[in-house]
Amino acid sequence: MSEKQHQSVLYCESLQALNIREDGIYVDCTFGRGGHSEGILQQLGQNGRLIAFDRDIDAINSPEANRLRQDGRFHLHHGCFDELANVCRQLGYLGKVDGILMDLGVSSPQLDVAERGFSFMRNGPLDMRMDTTRGMSAAEYLAQVDEQDLVQVLFDYGDERFARRIARAIVEQRQTSPVQTTLELAKLIDNAVPFRDKHKHPATRSFQAIRIEVNQELEQIKSGLNQTIDVLAPQGRLVVIAFHSLEDRIVKRFIRDESGRKHNPGKLPIKEQDIERGQLKKMGQSIKAQADELKQNPRSRSAVMRVAEKL
Repeated sequence: MSEKQHQSVLYCESLQALNIREDGIYVDCTFGRGGHSEGILQQLGQNGRLIAFDRDIDAINSPEANRLRQDGRFHLHHGCFDELANVCRQLGYLGKVDGILMDLGVSSPQLDVAERGFSFMRNGPLDMRMDTTRGMSAAEYLAQVDEQDLVQVLFDYGDERFARRIARAIVEQRQTSPVQTTLELAKLIDNAVPFRDKHKHPATRSFQAIRIEVNQELEQIKSGLNQTIDVLAPQGRLVVIAFHSLEDRIVKRFIRDESGRKHNPGKLPIKEQDIERGQLKKMGQSIKAQADELKQNPRSRSAVMRVAEKL
């Protein structure tokens, strides 16, 4: 296994959870730098197929993507996984997919490249877009967002207790000079909060919240999960790796809601066979990274993997 694959979080656990068949059809919803995709391809036979998605043009044009494109079993789509059902329909795979992997959140290359604007530890343009070919950058968003809307974003997506102070500071700053770089924003936030958390940079929560809003991440997750029902074949596996509580809560609720009765009829005289039921079966408990992986890749410490199977 290559070093790149070692950095794919819960690599062995996720591939095992997919229960890969040599002639199966699989989807990697978040290609990144191809660690999970390459692992899936290694287990597929000549008749197996893998479809991968990524909305990051850097991932689409990466050396790893160009190398895997030489494999006729592999199809890479530039776009978000909320296009899952449409792409599978176009390829003739709707209802035939044997496994779907979603590795949510920000990839290491996105965090490590200052020009992408995801990290408050590196100075760069305040972009934060996962797809730099479209949409509004974080700088553009902060230059026009309503103050109360920003307060809500910081609170809902970052659980930021000083959301009002930070939003007010951003709005006041943009009246003279809008925030343009990551370190400008980090410094502004640091000055706005009355005191620091002992083990967390004061900009951590706000950067997460703004990134989620700019990329509409939670809406994309909800849409993508809902589409997996139509995409999966019977006994097909859904494997999702989440990195913070907002993501994991959506995944947990989706699997729960699709793993039992869709509604409780109460005291109505309704027949058992008429009760609408979900189409998934929860597979075991959530899985987290083991000590050896945590040592090799500290970013895996917050990862939570959940697995379900189509009935």
